[in-house]
Amino acid sequence: MSNQRQQKPTLTGHRFKTRKRDEKERFDPSQFQESIVQGLDQSGPDLEAVARFLDASGAKLDYRRYAETLFDILVAGGMLAPGGTLSEDVICTEYCVFKAQEDMETMQAYAQVFNKLIRRYKYLEKGFEEEIKKLLLFLKGFTESERNKLAMLTGILLANGNLSASILGSLFNENLVKEGVSACFAVKLFKSWLSEKDINSVAGSLRKVGMDNRLLELFPANKRSSEHFSKYFNDAGLKELSDFAKNQQSIGARKELQKEIEDQMSRGDTLKDIIAYTQEEMKKSSISEQTMVGLIWSSVMSSVEWNKKEELVAEQAIKHLKQYSPLLKAFTSQGSSELTLLLKIQEYCYDNIHFMKAFQKIVVLLYKADVLSEEAVLKWYNKLHLPKGKSVFLDQMKTFVEWLKNAEEESEEEEEEAD
Repeated sequence: MSNQRQQKPTLTGHRFKTRKRDEKERFDPSQFQESIVQGLDQSGPDLEAVARFLDASGAKLDYRRYAETLFDILVAGGMLAPGGTLSEDVICTEYCVFKAQEDMETMQAYAQVFNKLIRRYKYLEKGFEEEIKKLLLFLKGFTESERNKLAMLTGILLANGNLSASILGSLFNENLVKEGVSACFAVKLFKSWLSEKDINSVAGSLRKVGMDNRLLELFPANKRSSEHFSKYFNDAGLKELSDFAKNQQSIGARKELQKEIEDQMSRGDTLKDIIAYTQEEMKKSSISEQTMVGLIWSSVMSSVEWNKKEELVAEQAIKHLKQYSPLLKAFTSQGSSELTLLLKIQEYCYDNIHFMKAFQKIVVLLYKADVLSEEAVLKWYNKLHLPKGKSVFLDQMKTFVEWLKNAEEESEEEEEEAD
């Protein structure tokens, strides 16, 4: 065995040269800001030149690292300190959103600059949303004109799909709400948004991120009512938004009412108590009988675990609905309410495939329980049914409808003989 010390292995390899065009220049924030400000100053008020400069600069400037600085400059002219004031001892540019003309045409042009930039550098999307959220929190630090421009720009960007409506969460900041800044900003923002898109599009964007039921939070607790919201936005010329918010409040109240009715059923409250409670809530919330009977039908059908076997579910449904037919009867005093209920039953049986064959049995049960009248059933059958499952349900009802018609004719003949 040799006493010679064993030589340790060493790593060897080739050194790879990086091609110059693959290298990115390294900047600290101040150098990065100088480069962006210089480029914006050279481009001047020509926003197409600005877009070209930003497109080309992404190849050598580190947009990923300094996204916040980039967006601060494009909006406010320079890096922002906490609270929204421009940082001291930094160079700024006059060519930015806050120094631009306060009109929709100019803000639309700036929106195109941001759109082109983010489409070219997709990784900036998240940073841009975070920037807008931050700017909304800084609203108190901006002038009225700066807020107006930011509101118009944000509305356009929301309409174009460059931003998610989740950014509106910043407007629910307690201090902004308390001083009325949030509501005032929202007026300008929604006017801008609705000038680009209709209320259905706006509503869809709000629903997508759960903002549709939070608009009242733009106001302090002591003013957080649908009446105050309606007046404020109606006075500002935003009736469409006011009506939408009112409708959302109504939907929210109905959902809560439906849940309470279901809870009462599961607790085993008497039908008398459930009817009394529901009638009181109907009056208090100005809910129509047609709306209420649809809500009660949903409550009744949601309050039980249904059998998965088609041959057993019809029997289970009949037994369950027999128990709650007096509740349905209490809210079908009008012919239109009966038709509403029939359409709800049709829709439910179509959407829940195990109930497809149970439709006729349910209708006959409710007819015998005086929930549905002969007139309502015939109107539904002849022309007022839904397209959903139409051929299946009409075929099921054919024999019963013929029986109703014959019974009606016999009744008329008896009346004539009596005369």
